[in-house]
Amino acid sequence: MKFFLDSAITDEIAYALDTFDIDGVTTNPRHVQVSGKPFMTVIQEIAKLVEGTEKTVSVEVNPHIMDADKMVAEAEKLAAISPNFVIKIQCVEPAFKAIYALAKKGIRVNCTLIFSAMQALQAMRSGAFYISPFIGWKEANAEDTRQFVEDIVLIRDNFGFDTEIIVAAVRNARQIVDAGIAGADIVTAGLQVYQDGFDHPYTHKGIQLFCDFWDQTQYE
Repeated sequence: MKFFLDSAITDEIAYALDTFDIDGVTTNPRHVQVSGKPFMTVIQEIAKLVEGTEKTVSVEVNPHIMDADKMVAEAEKLAAISPNFVIKIQCVEPAFKAIYALAKKGIRVNCTLIFSAMQALQAMRSGAFYISPFIGWKEANAEDTRQFVEDIVLIRDNFGFDTEIIVAAVRNARQIVDAGIAGADIVTAGLQVYQDGFDHPYTHKGIQLFCDFWDQTQYE
C-alpha cells in the first residue's frame, strides 16, 4: 500500500520524502493557498523535489472549469511542466470526456471528489489513472465509508480496470488501516495524521521501562 502526502507545503513534503519515503504527493487549491505561494511557483517547487523518481504529484486544474475541452487544454499545460504530474480533475460530467481524451494522449488523470461508487465506476471506465474517493467528509456526515471503499475496490477488480484507488480526506490511522483492509492501493493524508499513526503511548512506556532496566544492568 502506498502512502501519499496531502500537502503543498514544500518543507513538509521534503521532510516526508526523507523521513518516511512517502510514495507521492496530492495537492488541491486549499493546500496551495495554505502554502502562501502562487500556484505555479509551488507546483514547480514540488516537481523539483520528486524529479528523477517515479513518485507522482497530483496537481489540480482550475476548479471553475466545467468544459471538457478547456479541462483538456489546462491539463496539457500542467502535464508539460513535469513527467511526475498527474492531473486532478473533479468528478463532474464533463470530466469523463476530458479523462478519456487525456488518457488517449498519455496524460494521467486523478479523478477527485468522488463520493459514490457510481462516480468511481464511470471515472474508471473513462480511463482515469487514479480515482480519489473521499471518506473524511462522508464519515463526518455519518455515512458508512468502509463499505464505500470495499465496493469501489470490488468493482475495479471485477472488471480489471487499471485505475489505482487513492483513499482521500483521511483523518486518522484507523481510516488508513480500514483502507488497507479493503484493498485500496493508496491513502493520502496530512503529515500529522501519519505522525500520529506511527506513534503509540505504549511504545513510549516500553522505552522508558527498557531504559530503566538498561541503566540497572552492568554493560560488561
